[in-house]
Amino acid sequence: MRRFGRTVVTAALAVAVVAGTAGWASGDGLRAVTGPPPGAAAWRADSVSGRALPDPAGATPAEVARFFAGLDDSARQALVRSHPLVLGNLDGAPLALRYEANRIAVAATGEARYASLAAPGRQLLAFDPRGRGQVAEVFGDLERAPHVSVIVPGSDNDATSHDAARRAYTGPAGMARALRAATGGGATGVGGSGDVAVIAWTGYTTPVGVGRDVAGGRLAGAGAARLARFTAGLDAVGVPDPVLFCHSYGSVVCGLAARNTDVTDIVAFGSPGMRADTAAALGTRARVWAARGPSDWIADVPNVRFAGFGHGADPTSPAFGARRVPAADVQGHTGYFAPGTQSLAAFAAIAKGEVR
Repeated sequence: MRRFGRTVVTAALAVAVVAGTAGWASGDGLRAVTGPPPGAAAWRADSVSGRALPDPAGATPAEVARFFAGLDDSARQALVRSHPLVLGNLDGAPLALRYEANRIAVAATGEARYASLAAPGRQLLAFDPRGRGQVAEVFGDLERAPHVSVIVPGSDNDATSHDAARRAYTGPAGMARALRAATGGGATGVGGSGDVAVIAWTGYTTPVGVGRDVAGGRLAGAGAARLARFTAGLDAVGVPDPVLFCHSYGSVVCGLAARNTDVTDIVAFGSPGMRADTAAALGTRARVWAARGPSDWIADVPNVRFAGFGHGADPTSPAFGARRVPAADVQGHTGYFAPGTQSLAAFAAIAKGEVR
């Protein structure tokens, strides 16, 4: 009974520390955006040469890829024009079609908050305006790069903050640009040289502020299902198995998705836990890495799980069994991609497949 009491107190402390460290709180119970975007019903009602279109909710990415392989260019373009929002988010559809469809879908919203996403050179692999908005953006040549990385961000990220100017090296797009530059590629989105393409995947409903959402796994579970389908879509169109770089709450998403994703490496940094006691318990053949800087406040969050709250073992602990990434010069919770840091250099080596 005494041990049970300590567990309850520690679990409560986990939530309190998260709130106290960040210094503010927000409302809980965000509704996770899941399933296909608006327009799915019209898509299902349509056809091409008498052939039904693949159900965006039920068809696998591999089935989607086979469907598009049987269409000519005119049929593909007709679908882009008629159903840009659905096609732009359809995992398994050709990459170039998704880029084009998402440019149309962003412009069609008419919303100023999304205007920058429609700028020339942006390569959006997903765009969903529901809720706070979700987006996946490609930096580099995803069709030709021999190595691919996916950035999975944590709390307070959405389609509007994804590439905020004040978040260079800390927001999803900033992290992606920094990683691509560190691997020898250009920091711009389209084309360019370099062997690594990087995707900033703000593709799930992230927690806002602190509280039950960030201490629980509900949003992470919904995000994990979307991440698993997204990576299956990459595989369906011939993209190399990626590396997942998972920051903060994003590492909870990656932990839950691990057994259902075909990736080479999973890198957790600034992690509150991955909802697993050990790296082996993640159920993945991928190599698992972990990093935490000396001034990252995440170290003050107790690594517990109780009554649905807390995210479990510290991925940087020896007992967890992950490979350690050097991070002695990282500043704070979001400094892992700052130019010149040990962590960014190590991330670049992992992304390029140079570490065995």
